[in-house]
Amino acid sequence: MALSSSLFKGLLAALVIALISGCTATGLTARDPEVRRQAILDMRDEVLTELYAVRPDTEAQIFSAVGFAVFSNASIGLIVNVGGGVGVVRNNGTGEDTYLRMGEVGVGVGAGVTDIRLVIVFHSEDALRRFTEAGFTVGVDADAAARAGELGAAIGADAIADNVTVYQITESGLALQASVQGARYWYDPDLN
Repeated sequence: MALSSSLFKGLLAALVIALISGCTATGLTARDPEVRRQAILDMRDEVLTELYAVRPDTEAQIFSAVGFAVFSNASIGLIVNVGGGVGVVRNNGTGEDTYLRMGEVGVGVGAGVTDIRLVIVFHSEDALRRFTEAGFTVGVDADAAARAGELGAAIGADAIADNVTVYQITESGLALQASVQGARYWYDPDLN
């Protein structure tokens, strides 16, 4: 089934509105780089607290790993899913934070706007280096997500590949899309 140009433009416009409305209140779109950096660090703390509440075993895993990344991503789609977000990578060895942007495009069964948070754990120096220097695609299957009690969140199944573990958290329960794929991460020159 071909996606019409007007439908695609409508999806992109809705994505921009969702991203702006979601990011403006938190400072993620502030002009001042220091305000944006702090908003990203605050988001990281909130996401990790949420993950630890649902999966307490992840706290020891994350802080004993070589490093980890946390991203907030809004996506929208019906057939074609598009999204974008921001995040930070922490090198546990040096204590250094590297700020990144992300974008994604995927094809699959989707429904509406999804607010997804990703926690990516790096188990080797090579995996961390490749991610921060070159960025790469991470695919996370959301079909295995299960509702996390009364929190109204869902945690996706761990995706473990190439010394990387990925946790996916959604705001509104089980993700209604087949996968998060085609995600690309890149260095944010304005924040580093």
